[in-house]
Amino acid sequence: MQEINHHTLSDFRVGHGAALDELFVEALGLLSVEGLITLERVMHDGTKIQASAGADSFRREKRIREHLEAAREQVVSMGDPREETTARQRAARERAKRERVARLEQALGELEKIREAKSGEEAKTQARASLTDPEARIMKQPNGGYAPGYNVQVSTDAAQGMIVGVGVSQSASDYGELVGGVERVEENLGRKPDQVVADGGFTSRENILAMAEQGVDLVGSLDEHHAQSAGQMKRRGVSEAFYPQAFAYDAEQNQYRCPAGQFLRHTGHEKRIGVIHHQYRADRRQCAACPWKDSCCPGNESTGRRITRAVEAPAVQAFIEKMGTDAAKAVYRLRGAVAEFPNAWIKAKIGLRQFRVRGLPKVLCEALWACLTYNIQQWIRLSWRTPLAAAS
Repeated sequence: MQEINHHTLSDFRVGHGAALDELFVEALGLLSVEGLITLERVMHDGTKIQASAGADSFRREKRIREHLEAAREQVVSMGDPREETTARQRAARERAKRERVARLEQALGELEKIREAKSGEEAKTQARASLTDPEARIMKQPNGGYAPGYNVQVSTDAAQGMIVGVGVSQSASDYGELVGGVERVEENLGRKPDQVVADGGFTSRENILAMAEQGVDLVGSLDEHHAQSAGQMKRRGVSEAFYPQAFAYDAEQNQYRCPAGQFLRHTGHEKRIGVIHHQYRADRRQCAACPWKDSCCPGNESTGRRITRAVEAPAVQAFIEKMGTDAAKAVYRLRGAVAEFPNAWIKAKIGLRQFRVRGLPKVLCEALWACLTYNIQQWIRLSWRTPLAAAS
């Protein structure tokens, strides 16, 4: 016979995380038995959902400490006899004050994490954290603006569009979320998907190598490196006749020859994950005397023209060749209809455009509730509604 209020509902929603996880996995088991999940192909995507915090709640360290000191003083003064309130009102105020102190203390801890992720002293000094939801991060939203939010990662089985994995991240970028997404699918269903399809936000050399190591076939979009290079050349005033593609590489001599007939010698290399970048440079004096200098390397007075040759790791090279085939391109074109549909449904039908709770564990619970609801709705649509309609 307890009274039902906002706190009762909120506490229930987030107070059964383990049971909710178990329920989500059990539902996936039933969907698999009915043939609605196959894991032959899984589409992975991320979507930004606003946090329960305003953009104006973000403060730097000095202001956070000022708010924390004031909040602690309020906690010390709790129970002042001059405050004539009921026991219920007094308990609510005490709870609110203690929660505020805890959030502010957490905000200082999150501020250190934000600083560690930034580079440069000025960026670290300007780092801010939210007073109301310290674990939220400023992210670009689907409408193009920026707001406090969380990055919700959803893995969808392509067979019937069922969600087979849900995660929540503080990262504004998707690059580091694919491996965790595959791990969640394996935890939920006992094995990895045969194939994972993801957009360019996830297609990095690190992810290509990780998927190859795990035996998962990755299909994703590739950056148009030549188009990017052409754009950079155009901004620097380089003539199209002297774009990198116009330089001839001599593998035997390990050197390049420019359109004007001069040679670029190998000067070193740089190793990165999944690729080795070899550097080639022309003689500075030859470039300075070249009649085509203004078309080839305008504004470059101190060094000669430089070319970079990338040698991809075998797994990365195999991925590039695969994505050049019509079959891989056809699979990738299916991604949007499968991967983006659950995100749209959760926001439009279930109404999860902004979280109603605060903090990463609670936000994950709310995301799980929404995805579980989505799966049950699709289950009804696919398995129950048609037989019932035929029987009637």
